[in-house]
Amino acid sequence: MSDVIAFIGGGNMAASLIGGLIAAQHPAGRIRVAEPDLARAQSLREHFGVSVLAAAAPMLDGVDTLVLAVKPQQMAVALQGLQVAPGTCVVSIAAGIRLELLQGLLGPQAHYVRSMPNTPALYGAGISGLYASPQTPDSARARAETVLRAAGEICWLAREEDLDAVTAVSGSGPAYFFLVVEAMTDAGIALGLSAETAARLAKRTCIGAARMLDAGGADAADAAELRTQVTSKGGTTEAALRQLESAGLRPMFQAALAAAAQRSAQLGDELAHNAAPPPSY
Repeated sequence: MSDVIAFIGGGNMAASLIGGLIAAQHPAGRIRVAEPDLARAQSLREHFGVSVLAAAAPMLDGVDTLVLAVKPQQMAVALQGLQVAPGTCVVSIAAGIRLELLQGLLGPQAHYVRSMPNTPALYGAGISGLYASPQTPDSARARAETVLRAAGEICWLAREEDLDAVTAVSGSGPAYFFLVVEAMTDAGIALGLSAETAARLAKRTCIGAARMLDAGGADAADAAELRTQVTSKGGTTEAALRQLESAGLRPMFQAALAAAAQRSAQLGDELAHNAAPPPSY
C-alpha cells in the first residue's frame, strides 16, 4: 500500500509535488494537505481530489511522510505544538531552515531531509538538492526521493552547507536564465528588430539550446562541447563569445553565485535566531 503523504502548506511548489505524485499513480486518497486559505484549499480539492484541512494537527495520524512547504519565516509557528510519530520522514522544502531547528521543533524521533527544489518543478522539469544526516535510514531517504522525484531530478549532497551552493546554482538559477533572455531581447531591439521579434527569437533560441543540452541524458555532450560545435573559427559566434569572455562573464557569474550562496547562509542564521511572525496554521 502506498505511503500516506501530508503537506503543511498548499502553495505552488506543494501543488507541483502533489500533481507529480498523482501522475506517478500515488493515490489521491493517501495525500493530505493543511492549507488555511479557502480558495487555495478548494483549488487543491478540485484539481487533485486530495483531502485538505485548515490545520495540520488533525491530519498527522498515520502519516508516513510529512512535507513542510510553508514559508521559512512561518515554519516555527506552523509546527508549534505538532507531534509526529517515531520514524516519520519529515521533508523540508523551505530555504534556510536547518536540520537542527527542525529537530528542535518536532523532536528527535523523526527522520529529517532538507531539500532545495527550483521553480521548473512546477512543470515537472525541476531539480532538487537533498541532504540528510548520515544516521538517516535508507527507508526515509527513499520516501523523500518519492516526493521530490515527482518534480524532476534529484541529487544527494554530502554536507548540509552544500544546500547554500545549490540555492545559488539551481534554486536561484532560473532567474539568471530569464535575465539572459531579457538581455538578448534588448540587444536584438538595439540592432533594429521589433520588440516582438527580438523576444521571440531570444526565447525560442534559449529553449532550443536547453533541449540540445538535455538530449540524450548523461551521455550527451556537455555545455562546453556543444558551444565548441556551434562556434566556427573566425565566424560570428566566435566574435560574440570573445566579447563576452573579455567582458568578464565567467568571473561575473562566479561573484554572483557566491553572493547568492552567502545570502542563503545568512538567511539560515537569521531564521535560527529570529522569532517567527504570528501563526498562520
